[in-house]
This record gives sequence, structure tokens and C-alpha cells, in this order.
Amino acid sequence: MLVPPPLSLYIHIPWCVQKCPYCDFNSHALKTDIPELDYIDALIEDLDTDLAKYGLASQSRELHSIFIGGGTPSLISAPEIGRLLEAVKQRIPFSNDIEITMEANPGTVEAGRFNAYREVGVNRISIGIQSFQDEKLKRLGRIHGSREAITAAGLAQEAGLDSFNIDLMHGLPDQSIEDALSDLKQAIALEPPHLSWYQLTIEPNTLFYSKPPVLPDDDDLWEIFEQGHKLLAEAGYVQYEISGYSKPGRQCRHNLNYWRFGDYLGIGCGAHGKLSFADGTITRTVKVKHPRGYLNQSKPYLDQETQVDASERPFEFFMNRFRLLEACPKQDYVERTGLPLTSIEGPINWALEQNYLEDRGDEWQITEHGKLFLNDLLAAFVDEEDE
Repeated sequence: MLVPPPLSLYIHIPWCVQKCPYCDFNSHALKTDIPELDYIDALIEDLDTDLAKYGLASQSRELHSIFIGGGTPSLISAPEIGRLLEAVKQRIPFSNDIEITMEANPGTVEAGRFNAYREVGVNRISIGIQSFQDEKLKRLGRIHGSREAITAAGLAQEAGLDSFNIDLMHGLPDQSIEDALSDLKQAIALEPPHLSWYQLTIEPNTLFYSKPPVLPDDDDLWEIFEQGHKLLAEAGYVQYEISGYSKPGRQCRHNLNYWRFGDYLGIGCGAHGKLSFADGTITRTVKVKHPRGYLNQSKPYLDQETQVDASERPFEFFMNRFRLLEACPKQDYVERTGLPLTSIEGPINWALEQNYLEDRGDEWQITEHGKLFLNDLLAAFVDEEDE
């Protein structure tokens, strides 16, 4: 039987000062002032529409986390972020320990407003630093320098937040092993409770895709990862998902809910949502992508709505779950897909034979061997009729 899992909320702010050449997110470079009053009004109306459409207003499901992403959400003033959060709280009860994260860019004056964001309810900041080397930041199209990055992390430390995250990339254009590890050492020295350390990938529809830079080769990338992983472990960071490291107990709860196949409302330009219902249905939503269309009141906020068929659920569940390094309770599969364990008996037995998984009675644990062949492992859960 499908049991509705924990509920989160994702809020998308689509504007940036300028578009970075590697970015394939739904972000738009500023050409005029941000219409923040109108956009916050639209976000609240978008939420109201979802609550009414999906009957959530009457279910009293608590919000366990909110993530305000972008774009650069911290371009929105603290009073308007506060108005938005208060409107959300009036409509959906907050859990007592709700995590409210907002992304921030150290390259604009908003880094000095962390205290104001904390006062209106934000208790976790994610700072998009990417590198501490000015030449690399310039290649990445970032508008901040290394000094501003260090200052922003210090301000986050001083703001009295529950936690903060540093986003850091490796595998940058013309980056040596020494440069990548130097960046990581600087990030560790700033003592963030959480560190997202991930490899730059070239995505379609980006400037880097049309004009590819020279990136480190596979041998250097592997050396960066192995030495960097060791540095993080020695500094007390635990890897809990593919690119997520944290001090013990300081994982990002919002991301954990994604990877555990939890539910989330998505409001704002291009925001994605996933909702599970007691009748066994799982619905995915996508909102209107462009700000002009989203703010046009003659159009609905919803752009796409699809149902996740039973045949698709095993792959979707494990595609998310195996991103995490923790063991997966078997009961989670039953409750979050609405399917019996017999629905995956064949693929699971094959994965056990291949030493991709370990059966621990009530849970499965992906093995070190399984991590190396993750694509093969996931392919086992694709329904042949869907290929």
C-alpha cells in the first residue's frame, strides 16, 4: 500500500546577475529590476492553486523542508522572502524542526544580508562559491572573487544559522590536481557543516557545450576525487550521497527527501513537483518555465502533469535511492511505490548475484562494486516495455 511520504517545498527564483557558461538551470540574466512584489504574489497564488487542486489543504501534511533555489534567490529582499515564508506557513503546517534553505551568491551585496534572512525564517544558506581561485572563477563566468567567497562563508558562520553549505566544483577548465585540492582545502578551512563537492559536467544548451573548454583527463579526475575524498574524511566529513559531504548529523534534509523518494511541491518558474496519494497514484508536475509566461495571469502556472505508472516506479525509486550511500529499508520501497517486493524479485536477485547489492534482512545496501556499475544496476529495474 502506498503511504504518502514526508512533504517538502521547492521554490524557484529564476533570475541571476548574469548567466554562467556551464549552467543549464532555468535561470535568466537580469535586464531590468526584479519584479519581486509581483513574483512573490504569483508564488503564493501558485501554491494556493496546487493546494486546492491536489487536496493538500485538507490533509494537514506537515512541511519538513523548504528549499529556495534558482537562479540567485538572495537577489530577493529579506522582507519579501519573509512575506513568502509567512504565507506558506499560514497554508501548510511546519514541522517543529523544519529546514529552510536559501541559495546565495557571494558576488553581490546580499551576502551581507544573511542576518536579515535568518530573522525572517531562513535557517540554512547554500553559498555558490565553485572555486577560490580568481582565474577559475572568471572562466566560470562567476561575478565574485576569492576574497568575496571567503567573506561570504564567514558571514554565514556569524549569522547564527542552523547550518550552511558551500558549493564547490572540481574538474574545471585547465585545472590541475593541485589547484583542485587547494580549493578543497580552503573550503574545509572555512568549516562549513555541509559541503557539496561535485565535478563540472558539460551540459547541452550551455555556452560551454557550444565552445567546450579543455577539462582534466579521466586519470586526473580520479586522482582529484581519491585525494579529495581522503582530505574530507580526515576533516570529519562523511559522504552521504554522490556529491554531498557533511559533518555527522548535518546532512541536507531537503535533498535526503528527494533521494528517499519523498514528496515535494514545486512552485515558481519551471519548478518540478512530485506528490503521492493514498489512492495509489503518484503525480509529477512542471510549472511554466519562462518568467514572462509565469507572470502572465491569463495563463495557468501548471505546464505539465504526468502520472508515474507502476511499471516506471521501480526505476524511479532506485534511481533516487541509490544516489544515497545509506542502506535502503525494504519497507520504504513498498510504502513509497505502492508495489510489493515481488515486483522486483528478479532484478534484486540478479543484483545480489552480481555483488551489486547486499541483502541485510530488512534492507538492501549497495556495495562498493555496485557503485562502480551503478548504470548497469539501475538498468535492471527498467521495465522492458518502457525501453
